[in-house]
Amino acid sequence: MPEITSRRGLLFGAAAVSAGALLTGCTSNEPSDSKDEPAGNNQPAADDKPGKQVTIGFAGPQADHGWLNAINDNAKSRAEKYSDVTLEITEGSNDTAQQIGQIETLINKKVDVLVVLPADGKALTQVGLKAMRAGIPVVNLDRIFNTPQAYRCWIGGDNYGMGLNAGHYIGEKLKGKSDARVIELAGLDNLELTKQRTQGFDDALKNYPNIRKVARQAAEFTVESGQAKMAQLLQAQSKFDALWNHDDDQGVGALRAIEQAGRDDFLMVGGAGALSAFQAIKQDDGVLKATVLYPPTMAASAIDLARALGQGKGIGGMAEFEIPASITLYSAVVDKTNVDQYMPTGFR
Repeated sequence: MPEITSRRGLLFGAAAVSAGALLTGCTSNEPSDSKDEPAGNNQPAADDKPGKQVTIGFAGPQADHGWLNAINDNAKSRAEKYSDVTLEITEGSNDTAQQIGQIETLINKKVDVLVVLPADGKALTQVGLKAMRAGIPVVNLDRIFNTPQAYRCWIGGDNYGMGLNAGHYIGEKLKGKSDARVIELAGLDNLELTKQRTQGFDDALKNYPNIRKVARQAAEFTVESGQAKMAQLLQAQSKFDALWNHDDDQGVGALRAIEQAGRDDFLMVGGAGALSAFQAIKQDDGVLKATVLYPPTMAASAIDLARALGQGKGIGGMAEFEIPASITLYSAVVDKTNVDQYMPTGFR
C-alpha cells in the first residue's frame, strides 16, 4: 500500500495523524538578512494552505480485508481535507487486467499524479512505467513495482520490521523464563510479505537463547482460517508461552479458538492494528497483550505526497528540494501503555 516529497517539518512514523502535522513548513525564530542562506532553506514546503489545484488518481485493490478498506478510507478522508485536491478514485479490483485498465483510464484523463496500490506489483509494473513516461508521477503504495522507474516515490510498511519488533517484544516479556516456547500463526505463505515477517521474527528470537519457536502454521488473513489454524496449533501444543499472529483480522478467529479451548496460559501479540485488537489490549482481560502496526494511514501520507508532487513542493522536516524516492514506515508496538494514542487509527 503508497509514497512521498521534500522539506521542513515532518517525520513519517507509525501514522500520519493530521494534514497539518504531516506536511508543514516552519520558519526560524530569528529573522535573517543573510544572502548566503542555503538554497534549501528557501524552498516551499507543502502545508494546509490552499495552493495549485491538483487532480490525484487513486487505484487500489478490492477492499476485501479490513486493512484494505482502511486504505481506501484514509485516502478519501485525506483528500477531503484539501480544497485544492480532486480525487479520482477507481473501483477496487483484485483482477490485474481490470486494475491496469482503470489506471490507463486515469492516465488518459491526464490526472496530475497517480497513487497506486497494485493488486500485484510485478503485474502492474508496466502500467506504472506508462504513467511515468506520460509525465504523470506515480506514488507506489506498499506493494512495490519491479523497477524504481515505474514510480516517483514508494511508501509502505515494514514487514520484516513487524516480525522483528514482535519478536523483541515477546523476547523481553519472556527474558527471565527458562526454556520458553513460542508459536507463530503466519499469513499466506505464498506471499513475500509473510516470509519477511517470519524472517524478522526468527531473527529477533536469536537474541534470546532461552526461547525456542516450537510450531508455525500459515493461515490466510481471514477470520475463518485464523480460527481453524489456531485450533490446530492449540491441539498440537499443550504448553507454550507466547504466540505471534501476523494479522489482526485472522486474529479474531484465533481468539475464538483460544476461548473455545479455554486457554489463557500464554501471551499473544497481533499484527496490523485493527480497532478490535486495540480494544482488547485496552480491556486487558485476555491473552492479547500487544499488536505490531502495519499502518493503513500510509494511504493518507500518499495523498499528502501526491499533492506535494503536483504542486512542486517539498515536505517539512527535510532540506532537500524533492520528496524522497522511498519511505518505509515504522512498525510500532502497541500495548496497554500507548494504546490510547493509537486508538483513533485502528481499522475495522
